[in-house]
Amino acid sequence: MTIVMTICSTVCVLTTGAQTDRAYIRKGNRTMRAGAEGGAVDSEVSYRKALSVNSYNAQAMYNLGCALMAQQKDSAAMECFQKSVNAEKSKIRKAMAYHNMGVILQRQQQYGGAIEQYKQALRLRPNDNETRYNLVLCQRQNRNNQNNQNNNSGGDNNKDNKDKNKDKKDQNKNKNKDNQDKDKQNKKEQENKNQLSKDNAERLLNAAMQEEKQTQQRLKKAMSQPKRKNLQKNW
Repeated sequence: MTIVMTICSTVCVLTTGAQTDRAYIRKGNRTMRAGAEGGAVDSEVSYRKALSVNSYNAQAMYNLGCALMAQQKDSAAMECFQKSVNAEKSKIRKAMAYHNMGVILQRQQQYGGAIEQYKQALRLRPNDNETRYNLVLCQRQNRNNQNNQNNNSGGDNNKDNKDKNKDKKDQNKNKNKDNQDKDKQNKKEQENKNQLSKDNAERLLNAAMQEEKQTQQRLKKAMSQPKRKNLQKNW
């Protein structure tokens, strides 16, 4: 991702009596252009001195924002750029401030806010190719981010569905197991009933056979005894 941070080095024609803050701005600009180690820190000091002399100097506000941005002090830089937009009369410098606010938000992956800042910059400076490039890139990143969120959300839904299906499957499994256990219990009870019926039938049959045997024995015994003759009396 190509991100361009533009430093405003142009010295404006300021109102009478602003010579001192102009000198601080020039000093800060020289330090920033030199690119020496700690240059952004030294430039920050110079721009703050310029603002201490003239707190309404829009150029000092913007350049201070650039120095803070170079130090990754994004919140403070955003505040300076916003103040410079409110105080600045030049459309070009306003567009530069919007551009840099877009860069900060894009760097923080706040793509929606960055897109709005880039659009504001292009309204003021339609031919700024760097801003247009960043806008297109940011829009693409925003779409990818939304797609990833949707995919993650879909993955969570799929996981939930899998969990629900697993729970349902487990419930059905438990239900089937209960039914099988119930069937086994019923079968066992039926077998017990059948066994009792069989046992009763055998007992009744044995009792009947025993009684028949005893009857046969009595008959046999009776038939084996001699018959007595009937004697008639002669009267």
